[in-house]
Amino acid sequence: MNLVNRWVEIKSFKHDGTFHRFWDRGYVLHNDRNYIIVATKRSKVKETNGRSWFTKEPAISIFSKHDWFNVICMIKENGISYYCNIASPCLIDNRCIKYIDYDLDIKYNEKKQLKLLDKKEYEFHRKQYNYSEDLNLVLWNQILELSDLIKNNKFPFNDKQILFYYDMFLQRTAKNGKENNTDTSK
Repeated sequence: MNLVNRWVEIKSFKHDGTFHRFWDRGYVLHNDRNYIIVATKRSKVKETNGRSWFTKEPAISIFSKHDWFNVICMIKENGISYYCNIASPCLIDNRCIKYIDYDLDIKYNEKKQLKLLDKKEYEFHRKQYNYSEDLNLVLWNQILELSDLIKNNKFPFNDKQILFYYDMFLQRTAKNGKENNTDTSK
């Protein structure tokens, strides 16, 4: 099924398969063998504890199909802020993007400051879910690889590329009158 120009759901899970977080809609802009690129604007997010909220900023999210990360590129008035989830490669199940969230995150803000987040949460879940040493190594190596991509302004950490995708989203949804629809065609 070609998902480009369609709305999809996004679900994240923990290592043991339990539900973590759910986005009710994302608009697929690009889908190839390496990445699926999705735009969100005012998406409803539901948490494990039942709490729900709406995303504040429009965002372009890049889900890797081979590497252990996904990146949410939040478009703010003063620039783009990148939030990198260390996560399993995504899979697409019908019209839903799914992945396992491994807690470690990198925040690269619009001021170009880099920060590693959630190390304590990662260590707690590493013990709780009994992550193997091989998995631990893969996840920490992904942190190093992402840091290198950020330092070298490589995709997906290139503001011009992200703005190109955001403009694409605005053009496609305005042209088709779909920006506020949660579903277009099944």
